[in-house]
Amino acid sequence: MTSVDPSRTPSRARIWWEIAIVLGLGLGQSAVYAVVQLAYRLTDSTPLADQTATLNPSRSDREVFDLVYQVLSIGFSLVPVILVCFLLWQSSRPHLGRLGLDGTRIGRDAGRGILLVVAIGVPGLALYLVGRASGLFVAVDPGGLDAYWWTVPVLLLSAARAALQEEFVVLGYLFARLKQLGWGPWTIVLATSALRASYHLYQGPGAFIGNFAMGLLFGWLLQRTGRLLPFLVAHFAIDATVFVGYPWAAATWPALFGLPG
Repeated sequence: MTSVDPSRTPSRARIWWEIAIVLGLGLGQSAVYAVVQLAYRLTDSTPLADQTATLNPSRSDREVFDLVYQVLSIGFSLVPVILVCFLLWQSSRPHLGRLGLDGTRIGRDAGRGILLVVAIGVPGLALYLVGRASGLFVAVDPGGLDAYWWTVPVLLLSAARAALQEEFVVLGYLFARLKQLGWGPWTIVLATSALRASYHLYQGPGAFIGNFAMGLLFGWLLQRTGRLLPFLVAHFAIDATVFVGYPWAAATWPALFGLPG
């Protein structure tokens, strides 16, 4: 992979256009759709608490084509990740240092990611329970796929896709570019947290609150450590647990997922 000559600093206008393109290819697009979808949900005759959001829906009633569509969807959604790696790639090692990845202390970073799972997962579940009870969350169905031999691997790939797309773009890329634009640390943390929260609005207003808080924690920690891997590990572990564990959780607590008891 080649890199842009580091001696050529892009202009502020070019950086803004670059940010707009990166977000327009992925998370910015998702944020716009999520806002529109929330407006649709709030103006629908069905109460928000009685609505459902399916995170990993089936894409075909034919097994082989469902698998093909799932893999294609995951693959193409990673294009923004490849793009930000290309844009911030450095010819000298660490090649992805500006994204917070240097290939060292992998075990320690992974351990910190697991600690983050506990710090985020338990409060996140509690917020969801409170949000469901108060009507701030729609019922979230993390695994809408039928039971095939490839269901669990695809759900794990989907969890990896979410972790890579969100943390590479929101934490790695945006933090690097907004610093180049002269933004202060907390301005960056607040702005990226708002972005993270906005593309989850399709799950209801409660999802905005929870993901904004998660963004604040992640952003604050990234500012202190400069290391991206712990957040990739934490995000993947949380989503993988939710996606794969959904059938058991839905059977155990059907009311939380809008299912009949």
